[in-house]
Amino acid sequence: MTASPVNETPEERDELASEYVLGTLSAELRSEVQRRLGDEPQLQAAVDAWERRLLGLTDLVEPHPPSPHLWRRIERSVNDLSPQPAPASSWWNLLPLWRGLAGAGLAASLLLGALLLTQATVKPTYLVVLVAPQDKAPGWVIQQASNSRDIQLIPLGVVEVPADKALEFWTKADGWQGPVSLGLVKPGQTLSVPLDKLPPLQPNQLFELTLEGANGSPIGKPTGPIQFIGRAVKVI
Repeated sequence: MTASPVNETPEERDELASEYVLGTLSAELRSEVQRRLGDEPQLQAAVDAWERRLLGLTDLVEPHPPSPHLWRRIERSVNDLSPQPAPASSWWNLLPLWRGLAGAGLAASLLLGALLLTQATVKPTYLVVLVAPQDKAPGWVIQQASNSRDIQLIPLGVVEVPADKALEFWTKADGWQGPVSLGLVKPGQTLSVPLDKLPPLQPNQLFELTLEGANGSPIGKPTGPIQFIGRAVKVI
């Protein structure tokens, strides 16, 4: 039996479960979570809840027949599923989303849905799912295409914003002194943001949307409540 960390709070447990499902944990931490799941029903419940939340993303895309090449990739990846952690740099590191689901066909359809959701005709190098901190509901997807210095912020629905407020887009990577504003966001609209004045994206880089005044934060850093938040996952 693997003991849970002393004084782990429900919030810390939920954050750990979210990072496990999204595939952003290190190989060591991922193995530790896998050892704990069989002994800790609360942690297993948190992982199951995150899988259900992200599973809903696949309902947002229209069915589309995959190419024979994609089906072969899906079949190989499903057959290779095992308790060992996938390399952090691999797209297939997102397969924990589907661990425990019944049948290779369902796993294949989930993978296809994720590819379609992120407009996989242009293969993304980074992917971020922004969720509401209150209920962990997915609200936006961020992707960066190969050989691109732009990112796309893609809405998964329409967000209600008061008339005197605005959503401001922020990012922060490890080693930065503070978050950097990427501009104001119009609810329900896809936004392309050039990153030419920032360092290249890196795994686990933080992105968030905060509720600010109509003209954005007056002090160059977030002042309002976080509406959506997530971290970057490298997928190729």
